Amino acid sequence: MTTQHPNAGSREWALQFLYQAEIEKLFFFSEIHFERFVHDRGVERRQVAYLRGLVEGVFEQLTELNEAIDECSEHWNLSRMPVIDRCILRLSTVELKKKDTPPKVIINEAIELAKKYSTENSGAFVNGILDKLSKKYS
Repeated sequence: MTTQHPNAGSREWALQFLYQAEIEKLFFFSEIHFERFVHDRGVERRQVAYLRGLVEGVFEQLTELNEAIDECSEHWNLSRMPVIDRCILRLSTVELKKKDTPPKVIINEAIELAKKYSTENSGAFVNGILDKLSKKYS
């Protein structure tokens, strides 16, 4: 049995928000979209601050995150990756850069999100890239 980090639920909400933003071609943080998302999904109040920090971090650093992910992904550029994988990688990279959570926790939860929401091979793919990124930001 795996133990989830206390912010795991916020990460899952963040992934869903980022996915929705990507599908809607929203590449900046929108307070209106965020508040509507939190309300419509019934996000618990205790998760909102962490969720906000994650998604704002992704939007604030989007170009830098994309470049870092591209550098660490051999034979794949960001535009060819499944949308959900891009979102997981951006989200996880923000956390790796913050250094508030152990890299192993971030990577394990990213793998679980990839297995749950993406393709059959996404867990291994996400693991490989995040392992390289964790070394870059350690």
